[in-house]
Amino acid sequence: MELTLLGTGAPEGLPRPGCPCASCATAVGDQARAATALFVDGVLLLDLTPGAALAAARAHRTLSGVRQVLLSHPHDGPAVEVPAGLPSPGRVPDGRELALLGGHRVRAVAVDSPGTGYAVTGPGGEQLLYLPPGAGPAGPAGPPEGRPPYDMALLDVLGRPDALARLRAAGAVTATTDVIGVHVDHGVPPGPELRRRLASAGARTVPDGTTLLVGEYHAVPDLPRRTLVLGGARSGKSVEAERRLEAFPDVLYVATGGTRDGDRDWADRVALHRERRPASWRTAETCDLEPLLAGAGPPLLIDCLSLWLTDAMDTAGAWDDERWAGGGPERALRDRTEALAQAFRATRRTVVAVSNEVGSGVVPATASGRRFRDALGRLNAAVAAECEQVLLTVAGQAVPLRG
Repeated sequence: MELTLLGTGAPEGLPRPGCPCASCATAVGDQARAATALFVDGVLLLDLTPGAALAAARAHRTLSGVRQVLLSHPHDGPAVEVPAGLPSPGRVPDGRELALLGGHRVRAVAVDSPGTGYAVTGPGGEQLLYLPPGAGPAGPAGPPEGRPPYDMALLDVLGRPDALARLRAAGAVTATTDVIGVHVDHGVPPGPELRRRLASAGARTVPDGTTLLVGEYHAVPDLPRRTLVLGGARSGKSVEAERRLEAFPDVLYVATGGTRDGDRDWADRVALHRERRPASWRTAETCDLEPLLAGAGPPLLIDCLSLWLTDAMDTAGAWDDERWAGGGPERALRDRTEALAQAFRATRRTVVAVSNEVGSGVVPATASGRRFRDALGRLNAAVAAECEQVLLTVAGQAVPLRG
């Protein structure tokens, strides 16, 4: 089954008309995207958008053989002109299946926002899923019983990562599914940052006019098994770490900070983190990381290593100057750091860990503060050495240091 993407952008396109934002300002040339429309095997058009005939011509295709035009979502604004010879656009009722001449079958998939998703099965049995912008599956997310996972899924990966997580949890999308991000809007700068965000979700995007073969093997972007996200205070490091796993179900969020009775500011910070997490994630509050890293199970998000170090220094008595001078706490702290680094090396789980990057500003006024700064620098270096990918977040921007 051959699929040509006449557009891959949000309904208003990219750049949005009249929008002054930085993403729209840089969405020029091959980074510009028309509203998403799919042209399947020359006979089926999913979503009729302005300039569809011209977009097809630029992709060296013609709409003259189209037998069915289906809309996936309400099209706001002026009515889109239907090119001469094209059937009138329509929709398939949820759950109903439409058979086309040539052997294609189109099943309407209910979604959780206004619109309709479509599962298209080609004459050879290949399957693709297309969801409208801002939509996820409503009800059972998997294909009908007895049907294999989708060969290709096209959806709003960046706007609805939870929809992709649900499809994965239901077995509708697996490691062999080619996940294509469409309905691309101006929330993410085009170019390298867009590709990085999609790759972290195990997805990719292609330029307008690209033709793909559904069912053809394509290397699916792999999430690095071990990732360390560094950054200063309020740099966006936790958001970046959460973003890297939000398209995956059954994540275990490991909170190393514990609780602090009577500390309202700390309680507010914890509440903010909890509100951001997908409902399907579980939480464990512990600093005992080695058993989690050694065990099997879903991906881990550890937030954060600097709080783990605080607990380790408490246990070792490393804050006390006199005890530190005796050498025992220093040895104990180095042993704990080495053990954690070894656990990162040996783990088979997917792990995203967060840590603070300190030491670039004011020198701590106390000896214990300087000990913490130095110990955290050593801990970050030791864990980073065991990670396939290391990121530094600065002003909300993730800068790859490795991977």
